[in-house]
Amino acid sequence: MRLLVVEDDEVLSDGLKVGLNMLGFTVDAVGRVADACEAVAVNRFDAIVLDLMLPDGSGLDVLAQLRASGERTPVLLLTARDEVGDRIAGLDAGADDYLGKPFDLDELAARLRAIIRRAQGRAESRPQWRGVTLDPARMSAERDGRTVPLSRREFTILQALMDNPGTIQSKTALEQKLYGWQEDVESNTVEVHVHKIRAKLGPDLIETVRGVGYRLKDDTP
Repeated sequence: MRLLVVEDDEVLSDGLKVGLNMLGFTVDAVGRVADACEAVAVNRFDAIVLDLMLPDGSGLDVLAQLRASGERTPVLLLTARDEVGDRIAGLDAGADDYLGKPFDLDELAARLRAIIRRAQGRAESRPQWRGVTLDPARMSAERDGRTVPLSRREFTILQALMDNPGTIQSKTALEQKLYGWQEDVESNTVEVHVHKIRAKLGPDLIETVRGVGYRLKDDTP
């Protein structure tokens, strides 16, 4: 899952990038209203973590612009101002959740998974396909009662496929899930990680659609 963090405190922003990355997210970060609006205009994110107090305006301004433009990306407001009025204003402006500082990183990750799940119209927290169960909270998978640990990028690819069963995911779309702005994209990284997933969970899980991309294999006639 790819996130945009809008936070002007560089220490906190860097901490969120490192911490959320370890929990299976790909994170890009900006610190200003203008940069946040530009980032959303040219990139596709699964969710946005948005601070209210920014140097060139309010996070509520970003939120208002996003919703006015029809942008439906889930937004979690993150702020030191934990007054009831601020929470109400943010939620009424179109935010999907709200977390006050200081916060627990695991709780933030769980809330992000929840708002992304709701945005996708899914109720289950552990998607399943042909005997494989994905556990986003532990960044692992299970097959036939066996827990299979996954690397962050293996997990990201498998999650993208399991969140959209039957839909072909192009190599470019998967690369956008795997890499942030400042990371170099390796030419064969998707192929390598798909190969590793097949080695761990079986060759019958992921189908290669030549010249198009990948999807979960379905043997239903």
